Amino acid sequence: MSDLAAPRVAARATGISDPLIMAARCFRLSRRQIDALLTSLLLPVMLMVVFVYLFGGAIRTGDPHYITYVVPGVLLLCAAVGASGTAVSVSQDMTGGIIDRFRSMNVGGASVLFGHVAANVARNIVSTVLVFGVAFGIGFRPHAGPVAWLAVAGLLVLFVAAISWLCAAWGLAAGSAEAASGCMFLLMFVMYASSAFVPIRTMPSWLHGFAAHQPATPVIETMRGLLLHTPVGSNWWQAVAWCAGIMAVSVLGCAVLFRRRTA
Repeated sequence: MSDLAAPRVAARATGISDPLIMAARCFRLSRRQIDALLTSLLLPVMLMVVFVYLFGGAIRTGDPHYITYVVPGVLLLCAAVGASGTAVSVSQDMTGGIIDRFRSMNVGGASVLFGHVAANVARNIVSTVLVFGVAFGIGFRPHAGPVAWLAVAGLLVLFVAAISWLCAAWGLAAGSAEAASGCMFLLMFVMYASSAFVPIRTMPSWLHGFAAHQPATPVIETMRGLLLHTPVGSNWWQAVAWCAGIMAVSVLGCAVLFRRRTA
């Protein structure tokens, strides 16, 4: 190998390895933050049990088994709770001085942020499996085939990645970890004001427009249709468009905010 080719190979290797190293770092940090990890894993399960056994008898969705209706919404709520941790961890990195050390080692901001997003996606996969396990235990019986299951998994990963980048941008914009934690309340409001737990028709008329035309509703309706083998209609492309748009805007916002914070 020539002397000129060696630096190019090293640069390519660094470009590949830096994001993986940052992702492994975030995995280790997650294992050390037991309280936050347990919250992101157990809170959605607890909420599903509460809704099914305490409120399910009073909620009329048109389905005789409320557990069948509520599972897609709980999965997205699980994603929202988990993604909010990304905002906090990014804010802690920005205020704790570690970014300066990374920059001195020529580690780019994109690699650092990718590590946080990848760790959150991995945590959400574990949480999703746990939620599905509990759902099956308390009576959830989907009618999806292998292709539908793959489509549900792909859409859920796309949604988690999109809101993880959104939360990363929030963490960059926040002045402290405490301010960054407010991201969870905003995301949870969006989940509740959707078709996640009750049909939109049962909401006040002034809320119908927002509930029907926000990111969570088409994602939930697409997952519900795929899992229960019912018509999806135009929800699938709306869901993909929302996720792609959120991710594109969030990644661009992260680039601008990171440059400003480190200038």
